[in-house]
Amino acid sequence: MESDPPDDAELLRAHRSGDAHAFARLYDRYDRPCFQFIRRLLGQAHAIAAEDLHQETWIAVSRNAGDFDCGRGSFPAWLFTIARHKAWDYFRRQKVAVLTTTRDEAAMLVADPDPTPLEHLESRELAARLLSAVEALPVAQRETFVMFAQGGLSLEEIGRATGAGFETAKSRLRYARATLRQAMAGERTANV
Repeated sequence: MESDPPDDAELLRAHRSGDAHAFARLYDRYDRPCFQFIRRLLGQAHAIAAEDLHQETWIAVSRNAGDFDCGRGSFPAWLFTIARHKAWDYFRRQKVAVLTTTRDEAAMLVADPDPTPLEHLESRELAARLLSAVEALPVAQRETFVMFAQGGLSLEEIGRATGAGFETAKSRLRYARATLRQAMAGERTANV
């Protein structure tokens, strides 16, 4: 019988002790969610920078592994905080004031078990509309929504990651959900 896999803090400690496999395991766990968070935060207009910021994030995780304190929050919250800082640094360097929204071709590829061609097309169109609605959110609401929905972070963790506090994170998530609900309101009746 196998023992439980090591938790994130154990893997970081092993990495600090020189275990390259520990960092690889941690990377494998969070590579995709981290990249998707960065990609969604940047939006289509800045998608080309996502790979570089993703790499910068993991380099920072490796270099600053000793700074992680599991008593202050989860590893994903710490990771998303680092990724958020990298994205905002990028925005400042690029002097981005307003983020534009466009379609994201990759997000339109929604896997459905044995869909009919019409169902497949409708599903892709719905995903594209939802993605466009998410990208149309103000940046603060978008990052809160993505951290919550995709990253699985709690409102407390989001508040700490953004420096906004619990109540502000809660409000941003509420406004984001309301905006998305309104943007997708016609979809429920049309696709039910």
